Amino acid sequence: MNRTLYSLILHLALPFIFLRLLWRAWRAPAYGRRIGERFSLGLPAFRPGGIWIHAVSLGESIAAAPLVRELLERHPELPVTVTCMTPTGSERIQALFGERIQHCYLPYDLPWACARFLDRLRPRLAVIMETELWPNHIHACHARGIPVALANARLSERSARGYARFAKLTAPMLAELELIAVQTAAEAERFRQLGARPGCVEVTGSIKFDLSVDPELPRRAAELRDAWGASARPVWIAASTHAGEDEVVLAAHRRLLAERADALLILVPRHPERFAQVFELCRREGFATVRRSTGEPVGDGVQVLLGDTLGELLFLYALADLAFVGGSLVPNGGHNLLEPAALGKPLLSGPHLFNFLEIAAQLRDAGDLLEVADGEALHGALSGLFADSAETRRRAEAGLGVMRANQGALARLLAGLERLLARA
Repeated sequence: MNRTLYSLILHLALPFIFLRLLWRAWRAPAYGRRIGERFSLGLPAFRPGGIWIHAVSLGESIAAAPLVRELLERHPELPVTVTCMTPTGSERIQALFGERIQHCYLPYDLPWACARFLDRLRPRLAVIMETELWPNHIHACHARGIPVALANARLSERSARGYARFAKLTAPMLAELELIAVQTAAEAERFRQLGARPGCVEVTGSIKFDLSVDPELPRRAAELRDAWGASARPVWIAASTHAGEDEVVLAAHRRLLAERADALLILVPRHPERFAQVFELCRREGFATVRRSTGEPVGDGVQVLLGDTLGELLFLYALADLAFVGGSLVPNGGHNLLEPAALGKPLLSGPHLFNFLEIAAQLRDAGDLLEVADGEALHGALSGLFADSAETRRRAEAGLGVMRANQGALARLLAGLERLLARA
């Protein structure tokens, strides 16, 4: 498949794309807002000539935050535009940066929509977070002389095999990238084999290790636990859970409560459209549950706190003693393990971590990450860690050690971006 055929198929799929967008809007009303932006209609009034960063969803938006901060500080003269594709990503971006940046949804990868978007924005540099590869957007930038960098790039063996099946589309697209800043040497080789120019591929590491935690965050969390009278309670968090995981988590918590009646679970579903559903599940299963969004006090009788707010995940991690990271008991590939690690929280996850293989391996080998296969194993891990404070501290220190050993990726990435800006 070449780019012309790809564009034709995309146009033929437009009715289905629109129907899917309406279906998502029915499930999560935020998808029904600003639909025009997805087709380059009703775009904001942009200041042109700056840096454009694309972070597809919530996870990439979080990962991009340190990069955005650095670029704002280094180049106050340049407007920075951050795009995404999901309402949760949009809300996080606006909560983090407000009026300091320009923001909209990225239009779909239709040639005319890409052209309208770039004609309005006219950036000097485009930065795509991780591996969100859109052939028409990349080609439109290349045709206008706008250098495109792929930052914090990942490429699993499975994804590489998928891209290889469409070599006539993939190889020219990768050859149009000016910088591919990858996380590991193995991923760098996969990009080269798919058609990236060897001189444009650099191993910079993962900028997720460069996460900086506000020192006020743990203090605020400790104060809130004091206010709840929960300083001595065993508190754990199950974060970024997906459908099929909440039941397993709650079953493990029920068994923990049989041993430690004062245990508290902070349960944070990954997608906002599931908040009400998971709240009802908790109540139906007989757990005394309050929603974080209501501001209700978490008294002694509360067994589950539902984390149904946006932009607060780091704070909720800080409230807990142990952290289970979801998307891993089901074959979703896992979520960011480094946020709780940076806060000194011993880590638990399921076995499905194919989106974070390298990071998971480092945390596991260092003696922090504990992987569990099911609810019984999750309960066993929780019970053991809550009973052994010395082991809990050792695992927390191991995670912090991994963070410290891998920092510096952001500086290496910025050096590459500065070279591209100097040439633009």
